[in-house]
Amino acid sequence: MPKMKTHSGAKKRFKVTAKGHVKHKQAHKSHLLSHEATKRKRRLRGSKIVSQAQEKQVKSLLPYKH
Repeated sequence: MPKMKTHSGAKKRFKVTAKGHVKHKQAHKSHLLSHEATKRKRRLRGSKIVSQAQEKQVKSLLPYKH
């Protein structure tokens, strides 16, 4: 049976942690930030964990990462 292919977009956007959770970068932090409040920009820093509802879906796109 041939190898499964990893989804190219997903491998660039998601990382799997040591415990098996999936983390991602926050959205709305790339451009047009001059009118956003400093508090909002500060909250969008760093990475977040994908919700449990979507974790299974993301992991199916990354067959060799978990």
